[in-house]
Amino acid sequence: MVMQVTADWLGKRHFQVVGPSGHEVHIDAREEDGGEGQGNRPMELLLMGLAGCTGIDVTLILERMRQPLERLQIEATGTRREEYPQAFTEIHLTYRMEGDVQPERAWRAIHLSETKYCSASASLRATIVPHLVLNGKEVPRPVELHGDEP
Repeated sequence: MVMQVTADWLGKRHFQVVGPSGHEVHIDAREEDGGEGQGNRPMELLLMGLAGCTGIDVTLILERMRQPLERLQIEATGTRREEYPQAFTEIHLTYRMEGDVQPERAWRAIHLSETKYCSASASLRATIVPHLVLNGKEVPRPVELHGDEP
């Protein structure tokens, strides 16, 4: 299964991104990094994607368990490295639930999302393979570049 999104540069650090759903997302850098604050930051979108992914899983699992969930709020708090790349080193997910849900069932749903179903969390260490198409022509990556240079 392949999914594709397309990010179009709108100037400075601003991008408009569209995926298979057809919904647009705007991404921009902080003003101090040359952006204009026209959209979400990439790393906050990563946290949003993780919270959304696990939230979909947990609500679906609890529904199948016939647990009467009335409200769910997920807070994702990520700690990032100070040095580049400023990757997340730890992410805490706080699930705030309301309803007549059995605690052991809630934890089971969270565990299943974390270990079996959440594609976002499973993808955080995915292999990234860059490609370059310059002026309509694909340009192969030079052998001497091994991904450690900007």
